[in-house]
Amino acid sequence: MARARLFVLAFAAALLLLAALPPALRSQTGAPPPVRTQAEGSTERVVAGLSQDAVSITADFTGSEILIYGAVKRDSAPTDEGPLGVIVTMQGPPQSVKVRRKERRFGIWMNTSSLVISAAPDFYVVATSGPLDDMLLPSEDLQHRISIPLALRALGEQVQVANATDYTSAFLRLREQQGRYRLDEGSVRLIEDTLFRADIALPAALIEGQYKVSIFLTRDGHVISTYSAPVKVAKVGLERWLYRLAIERPFWYGLMSLAIAVGAGWAASAAFRLFGRK
Repeated sequence: MARARLFVLAFAAALLLLAALPPALRSQTGAPPPVRTQAEGSTERVVAGLSQDAVSITADFTGSEILIYGAVKRDSAPTDEGPLGVIVTMQGPPQSVKVRRKERRFGIWMNTSSLVISAAPDFYVVATSGPLDDMLLPSEDLQHRISIPLALRALGEQVQVANATDYTSAFLRLREQQGRYRLDEGSVRLIEDTLFRADIALPAALIEGQYKVSIFLTRDGHVISTYSAPVKVAKVGLERWLYRLAIERPFWYGLMSLAIAVGAGWAASAAFRLFGRK
């Protein structure tokens, strides 16, 4: 009887908790509109679109794919200055990352030094219509930060190590092995220097946040037009509600978890007693 009363009290507390919480715990942030730029003197610009501007993460989410398509709009006849190229990038929310170096000391492996990268995208893909080095000059790459190494932002604290490049190179190598950083040369289909298409595969291990798709139109190694649009990645349904509850209301989340655990324990105990009598 005591266990039954305890279960009833725990179940009632859980119901009261659920009734007291708002129906949805979600952030109301609007997505910014697409941004287009054009180089001075250029008569060509990008007109593009996405197959979806939002990705929903559910319990059975195994990845997704975004189709990026568009055309080159011209104000005059095409020029013969050089081959036209299309570069498509997609990057995830930036995060601060600490890269640690391990060394063998006294017969065991231990962390000896570290380097902090203040902003590294969680996910970054570069898709091109040809070899990236042939399509983009180093000065243009430095200005627009397109290639994977330049996607990393400034170091987060004063550098205490002499070989910072070794740390960033190791970090990039690990991300590429995990499939979170990719360079897909030749994956953008460019038809008659006018229509283009790129398919970006998204992994299952995506984090929530605002992602960004950028398109760079190049000629003779120079960026002559750009286009960028946001893609929102968010949990939906019960997964999102539980995630927001745990982050924004940790006390109530813990109380609800305790009530559910007590109820589940009582139910299992009652079931064992019932089968034992039979």
